[in-house]
Amino acid sequence: MFQKYNPQYPFDYKFVDESYAEKFDNEKRQGTLAALFAGLTIFISCLGLFGLASYTAENRIKEIGVRKVLGASVTEIATLLSKDFLALVVISLVVATPIAYWAMSKWLTSYTYRVSINWWVFALAGILSIVIALITVSYQSVKAALANPVRSLRSE
Repeated sequence: MFQKYNPQYPFDYKFVDESYAEKFDNEKRQGTLAALFAGLTIFISCLGLFGLASYTAENRIKEIGVRKVLGASVTEIATLLSKDFLALVVISLVVATPIAYWAMSKWLTSYTYRVSINWWVFALAGILSIVIALITVSYQSVKAALANPVRSLRSE
């Protein structure tokens, strides 16, 4: 029918689901790249946090040795070393949360159908950040707490 009434232009058809999928291909690609770079960022920041924890434990080896001689448990020493890093993570969350909320709100306004951002997304991200920081720092904290205090004090 189309050829009969309009022979100069061929009939070009597309299925609705295909055209809808094409519309969001760029968003899918951006989501994949964002997830990849977020994972890479978390890995690099964990390496930096691990190095900082190692450096801090090495600098405080005398203090750790004295505390062990005076009867401090491994848990107390690990808590002592970890609490400084947790404070830094909490400060970074306080700074990053409003910026992330603003950026996400601005990004979501470009869509026709708007979605609100729930508070639990930021709470989950904060809890996950604290857990990742604790896991990263805990190795060095426990290693420093289990070190032999007499050998550590004599070497310096």
